[in-house]
Amino acid sequence: MQTILGANGQIGEELARELKRNFTSSIRIVSRNAKKVNDTDEIFSADLSIPEKAIEALKGSEIAYFTLGLPISSELWENQFPLILRNVIDACKINRTKLVFFDNTYMYPQDDQVLTEESAFLPVGRKGRVRRKMAEMVLEEITLGKLEAVICRAPEFYGPGKTQSITNTLIFNNIKQGKKLKVPLSADKRRSLIWTPDASRATALIGNTPDSYGQTWHLPVDISHPTYKEFIRTASEIYGEDLNYSIISKFMFKVGSFFNKSIKELLELLPRYEHDNIFDDSKFRKRFPEFQITSYRQGIHMIRNEQF
Repeated sequence: MQTILGANGQIGEELARELKRNFTSSIRIVSRNAKKVNDTDEIFSADLSIPEKAIEALKGSEIAYFTLGLPISSELWENQFPLILRNVIDACKINRTKLVFFDNTYMYPQDDQVLTEESAFLPVGRKGRVRRKMAEMVLEEITLGKLEAVICRAPEFYGPGKTQSITNTLIFNNIKQGKKLKVPLSADKRRSLIWTPDASRATALIGNTPDSYGQTWHLPVDISHPTYKEFIRTASEIYGEDLNYSIISKFMFKVGSFFNKSIKELLELLPRYEHDNIFDDSKFRKRFPEFQITSYRQGIHMIRNEQF
């Protein structure tokens, strides 16, 4: 049995499909309102902030994937994320379950240094500090030998379906709605974005590779690392129209934050858009050379085909 915790978001759904395709039909879906992804899935609705529910959710599981997400709220993250992760870690120990922790890059420095698995944790803002705390919880368990676990880390998403990210919101949602595209701070800085189905496929592969445990892995990206200007130019070619965009300045974000709570929650992420933000996935590429990475052009084609 392999169990996905937080399975009804984009990452969790794609992960369930990939596990069924290539690894196992014995999959348990766990969330507050669990729904099947594959016909053969077992579902278990649970509030993982309750320790007993976490233990029950992982009963009989060989591997647990922590893909749980919460709304972008610093207060909610501080109150819930470490608590839930602690319950999951304890439940893994009790059930002798391996843990695959799906992580983001919020704890990294937001400057122009290339990010590797060895990059220091120097978070900017409350949500970054929460993600640092969570990563350190898993790393401590690994170091102490108390838990067989692995960290799978992804940069900003772009992708189909339920994918939620700044890029999807400001680029693809606006294309779909016939609105002018928006770019945060600069269109000339190089960026690493991960195609969400690739993130899920790579996570499934790592979780089912025994020698990958006890480590942190950067998940694979298209290494062309385009600027938003280049990314939008490619999208214009694929959509067959001249997609215009405007830059949202830091001042505009700050003004908007007074009136919109969601914008206020994004402010701590803005420094990464002032610099090149390059995510090094060479460790993964070397270990898994057969893995087929979706190019930006392929990904944009798939989003366009989904929208029409």
